[in-house]
Amino acid sequence: MATTDKNTAADAPSERYARGLAVLQQIAGTERPAVLDSLADIAPDLARFTVEFGYGDIISRPGLTLPQRQLATISALAAMGNAAPQLRFHVDGALNIGISRREIVETFIHASVYAGFPAALNALTVAREAFAARKEPGDADAGPVAPATPSEPGTTRYERGLEALARIDGHAGEAVVASLEDIAPDLARYLIEYAFGDIYSRTGLDLKSRELASVAMCTALSTADPQLRVHIHGFLNVGGTEDETVEIITQMAGYAGFPAALNAIAAARAVFADRAENDPEH
Repeated sequence: MATTDKNTAADAPSERYARGLAVLQQIAGTERPAVLDSLADIAPDLARFTVEFGYGDIISRPGLTLPQRQLATISALAAMGNAAPQLRFHVDGALNIGISRREIVETFIHASVYAGFPAALNALTVAREAFAARKEPGDADAGPVAPATPSEPGTTRYERGLEALARIDGHAGEAVVASLEDIAPDLARYLIEYAFGDIYSRTGLDLKSRELASVAMCTALSTADPQLRVHIHGFLNVGGTEDETVEIITQMAGYAGFPAALNAIAAARAVFADRAENDPEH
């Protein structure tokens, strides 16, 4: 009898559920988010876990703002490239909480560096559909997203890229370039010119947001531990904190799985230790 009572209590709406539902409603822009009904006939418990764990435990945590969390989410989903319906939901959610179309487009262009052009193109197709569905008379943000420009237009791509690489990733980025010189110097040049000269130097996202997106993408892909470490360094170099880094990675447990998050936390631990040893002020 005691066991039955305990189970009944566990099945009742919890504080976690209420907290998660409030955040989910804010992101979804509706009182009855679709996930609740879409799983009702096959896996209602998964719907509850989504609300309780995904939103009540994770998204409700105070370590990142809600816009930062949505940026991390659309970054990860774009990079993984296997969850178009969820990406569409979170593009709409990003718009609902004030992330601009320009920021969303820039995030997906940014994904071309980490997940390739097919992933970026597929994500932009989802964004186009979301933007088109929201067009309303008088909507100032409903028109085409204007092209972004390099933040330093008077320099060459290579010069711009070297400057951005030094400012963002410092010695960690320089080591990546140096490691390619004896086998693929052209790849090193493309890395500087495209990733940093063309992409990182664009307007539309600030550097902290770009590095937040990079950490989320590399964590979600779970195939890029050395690059993840470089971008954890980069995130910290442009104003991110260790606590924010842990929050980005923790959030990825819900989107890329616990193994990906655990591997990324191991990388973060190593980066934090390295920075503490080499620069105690960090």
